Amino acid sequence: MKIGLFGFGKAGKAVASVILQNKDHSLEWIYRKTNRLNSRDASDFFGIESEDPGHFYSEKKLSVEELLEEHPVDAIIDFSSQEGIYTYGESAAQKKIKIISAISHYSDKEVSFLHKLAQKATVFWSPNITLGINYLLYAAQFLKKIAPSVDIEIVEEHFKDKKGVSGTAIRIADILDVKDEKINTIRAGGIVGKHEVIFGFPFQTVRLIHESISRDAFGNGALFAAEHLVNKKPGFYKFEDLLHPYFKV
Repeated sequence: MKIGLFGFGKAGKAVASVILQNKDHSLEWIYRKTNRLNSRDASDFFGIESEDPGHFYSEKKLSVEELLEEHPVDAIIDFSSQEGIYTYGESAAQKKIKIISAISHYSDKEVSFLHKLAQKATVFWSPNITLGINYLLYAAQFLKKIAPSVDIEIVEEHFKDKKGVSGTAIRIADILDVKDEKINTIRAGGIVGKHEVIFGFPFQTVRLIHESISRDAFGNGALFAAEHLVNKKPGFYKFEDLLHPYFKV
């Protein structure tokens, strides 16, 4: 699968590195606002031997429309920003390019826009695209069904500079139908990301914990999504849509 990447922050860099080392997929390009890396490619940047083009392109020198026309891809993986979808969404959907968004926070406006794009293209969104956290979400829902009146607390830990409440924690709260004040936030040092769901029963507790040891987990999750979207028809998909077949007994 030919892949284009939007976003080259900490998570975007990890995703690019994972794709470059995967022989089944090709990182065609990385699109950025700045043109500082335009003379290099991703394999050179990381020091990874790869046959992937992995070229850097800047919006200052090449429009999205020109990029998608001159350097076609099968899928776009987005680790940019909340507003990034407006940069490429319409053009990608028009060309039936699969859109894989890993943006942690979207307003209702962006979610509505994603659904609009899904009328033409295959659109996937996961606030946390790691496979492990999405398994936790599934397991937490089953436990809540067994004990609907159980006490629930959510703890999320991230690196010191992360702003706002974790989108994943908010997602957990929504799925389990608990109020946002049940989310406990910790910011310290260089923690990559940790989420814990505590189920308080009389005389016992159950804790479901997921911890990202490396941001490479985002890359593995993004490729898992890409591979499971290959034969999907246009529409809006979440991670649970991809996991559901595995939970059928």
